[in-house]
Amino acid sequence: MSSPKAGQPATPHDAPSSPLAFGGAPVGNLYSEVDEAEALLAVRYAWEGGIRHFDTAPYYGFGLSESRIGNALSDVPRPSFTISTKVGRVIEDAAGHRGHDDGFAVDGRAARFDYTRSGVRRSLETSLRRLRLDRVDVLFLHDIGALTHGDSHPQVLAQALDEALPEMARMREEGLVGAIGLGVNEEAVCLEVMPRFPLDAIMLAGRYTLFEQDASKAVMERAAATGVSVLVAAPYNSGLLGSDAGPGSTYNYAPASAAVRSRAQRFYDICRSTGAEVGAAALQFPLAHPAVSAIVCGLRSTSEVDAALRRQRAAVPPATWAALRDEGLIDPTVPTP
Repeated sequence: MSSPKAGQPATPHDAPSSPLAFGGAPVGNLYSEVDEAEALLAVRYAWEGGIRHFDTAPYYGFGLSESRIGNALSDVPRPSFTISTKVGRVIEDAAGHRGHDDGFAVDGRAARFDYTRSGVRRSLETSLRRLRLDRVDVLFLHDIGALTHGDSHPQVLAQALDEALPEMARMREEGLVGAIGLGVNEEAVCLEVMPRFPLDAIMLAGRYTLFEQDASKAVMERAAATGVSVLVAAPYNSGLLGSDAGPGSTYNYAPASAAVRSRAQRFYDICRSTGAEVGAAALQFPLAHPAVSAIVCGLRSTSEVDAALRRQRAAVPPATWAALRDEGLIDPTVPTP
């Protein structure tokens, strides 16, 4: 990582400029199968359309996402893209295991948490083989925090600080990794780690979005002040603001409550009355924050890539942001495009 000035997001050395990043969970058969050829085409189509960062993880399809992204980009000039993947789980053969139980339509494999030094190194080594690379640009420690581990969180956090993160830093020194950080869905664990271990980046899913900012305000302020780069994932809050027609049925990867859907409808009403598309506003909003370096949008097809690129470039009138502020739907203290 370069050494950023305070208030400026860090970026990997020689990282291509790409405010929109390809989220690789869907091409790992998230929730449903994606045809192999279609998945490879989506990845390559994204690169051809100007998307230059690709995010994946061993957990996404138990290695399938990494393999597909690696195959799709195998003959693309390496300096023309950056890749992030994650450690914290190891993938194992598991005869009889149904992947749908973990959200991925891949049978016969399973993921097991492993935050040990050896587990983190083994995870990266296998990821590099699947990606067909000798290094990755960013390596995230995946899914630590009480949201995932419940009562085991104190033990997991201690192991992350004592073993996983130091080993990631060592691999960075060895040149296997360009930058290290956390890939999580909650603010609290970021605030626990940041004062105790120096991070280059954080991938925060679903917390700093058009729909909500309260659960990320402190970490965003700290990241901006200390030069930690934030990649915002799940900008549509796992489908809630992803459709052109109206609020989706899911929020935080679970069924959306009536109250959540009712609040989401207000975003649609305001965007419609001010001549904006909700999806475009959701995709563009986080990038106005000085700590945010990219938006990671999960994509599974060329049509979804087209939609994301169109939304990234679509005009969102100033009146839209003003109306959302006036209605109390976005925090008055956060920046807007």
